[in-house]
Amino acid sequence: MAAPGRLVVVSQPAFDFGDEPHDDAANPTYTVGELASAINEQLRRGFFDGVWVRGEIDGLRHAGPHTYFSLVEDGDDGRAVLGVSLFAPMKRNLTPLLKKNRLELENGMKVRIFGHLDYYAPNGRLGLKMAGIDPRFTLGEMSQARDQVVRKLVAAGLFDANRTRPFPLVPLRVGVVTSVGTAAWHDFHDELRRSELGFQLRVCDTRVQGEGADRGLAGAIRTLGRRSDVDCVVVIRGGGARNELATFDAEAIAIAIATSPVPVITGLGHEIDRSIADDVAHTSHKTPTACARSLIDAVADYRRALDRTWSEIAARSRDRFADAQRGLGDRAHRVARRTHSAVERADERLSTRRDRLREGPARSLAIGAAQVDQRAERLVRRAPIALDSELRSLDGAAARLALLDPVNLLQRGWSITRDRDGNIVRSIDDVADDATLTTELADGRLTSTVTERAAGRRSTTAPTDDPATTNGDDHE
Repeated sequence: MAAPGRLVVVSQPAFDFGDEPHDDAANPTYTVGELASAINEQLRRGFFDGVWVRGEIDGLRHAGPHTYFSLVEDGDDGRAVLGVSLFAPMKRNLTPLLKKNRLELENGMKVRIFGHLDYYAPNGRLGLKMAGIDPRFTLGEMSQARDQVVRKLVAAGLFDANRTRPFPLVPLRVGVVTSVGTAAWHDFHDELRRSELGFQLRVCDTRVQGEGADRGLAGAIRTLGRRSDVDCVVVIRGGGARNELATFDAEAIAIAIATSPVPVITGLGHEIDRSIADDVAHTSHKTPTACARSLIDAVADYRRALDRTWSEIAARSRDRFADAQRGLGDRAHRVARRTHSAVERADERLSTRRDRLREGPARSLAIGAAQVDQRAERLVRRAPIALDSELRSLDGAAARLALLDPVNLLQRGWSITRDRDGNIVRSIDDVADDATLTTELADGRLTSTVTERAAGRRSTTAPTDDPATTNGDDHE
C-alpha cells in the first residue's frame, strides 16, 4: 500500500487485454446467481446425506409458521455461529418428536440437529435448513448438568439441609414465588381461597422460565426466606416442556432453597420428572393445586388436633368436676355429722361450766369477805403503831432539815456572798480585783469592794447542793 499523499503510476502494459473468451471452460466466470447455485450444488455433493451439528440455540424467533435461530459455540478461537431455518413443513414433522420427549426449542438449549447446508443468495449467508433433531443429546446434556449440580450440593452438605427445618404447625403466613397471572398462580390461590382459612400470602412475582429466570427465582426465594412474617415459602409453576422446567435444575435456585431459614415447598406442575428444586425442597408436590392442598391439610390437621385436645380437656374437666362434687358432698356429710356431735359435746361442756360458774362466784365471795374481815381487823390493830413510828421519823427529818436551813446557818454566824450578777462566790478565783460583792447576814446585807485576794485553807468537805455559806470573816 502506498504511503499517504504519494501517487503510484502504472504503465499500460501492466494490464493484460488478451483476446481470450470470457467463458472459457477452464477458467469460467460466474454471475452472482450462478455462483450461488454452484455453491449449493457443491454443498449437496459434499454433504449429500445432510449433516449433524451440535451447539446452543441463540436468538430464537418465530416468523409466521417458520422458526429461525442461530446455533452457537464458544471456543478457544472465539464464537462460531451458524444460522438455522426451520420451515413450516419440517416443523410440523418434528413437533410430535419434541412433544414426545417433552422438549420445546428455546434460547440456551443445547441441541444436536440434522439439516442440509444452504447458501442463501439474497443475503449471501450460509445456513442450515433443519430437518431433524436428536432429543437424547439434549436430554443427556440436561442430565449431565443436573448431576453436576447434585454432586456439588451433596459435597457442600446442602442436599438435605432444608428438610431439617421444622415445619410450622399452622402454616398460615405463606411466601409465594411464581409468575402472577398464570394458571399455576390462579390454581394455587383459588384453592386456598375456597378453604376459607386465614391464609396470608406474601408474593414475589418473577419469571419462571427463559433467560435470567433462575436468578430471579433464587432472589425471590432468598427475599421471602429472610422475612420474619413468613412461616414457609412455596415455589410453583404450571406444566411445560422438559427443557423449560430445567430452569428449576439451576444451581442458584437449589442453593437458595437449601439455605432458606424456613421450609420450602415446591409445586412445579410436572407429573413425571423431578427437578433439583424438588429434591432439595422440604416437601415437593406435583401441581400447584396439590401444594395448596397440603397447606390446607396441615392447618386442618392442626384444627382437628386442637378440637380433640379441647374435647379431652373438657371431658377431663367434667370428670374432675364430678369427682370433686362427689368428694365435696361426702365431706359435707362428714362435716355435718361431726358438727352435730361437736355441738352436742359443746352443749354438755357449756352446761357443766355454767353450773360451775353459778357456784363459783358465791363461794369466791364468801372466801373474799372472810379475808376482808381478817385484814380489816389486822389494819385496826396495826394502824396506831405504824402512825407513831411515822410521826417519830417525820420529827427527826424536820430537825435535820432545820439544821440545814440557811436562815439558821446565818444566825449561827455564817454569811452568803454574791457578785454583782447574783452568782454565789465560792472561790477567790470567782471574783476579780475591784469587784463589788454583796454579803447576806442574819440581820441584813453588806456591800463591799475586793481590794486583795489571799488564798486560805480549803475545806476538805465536798460542797452540797445548798447555797454556799461563808463565815463573816471571809469577806472584806
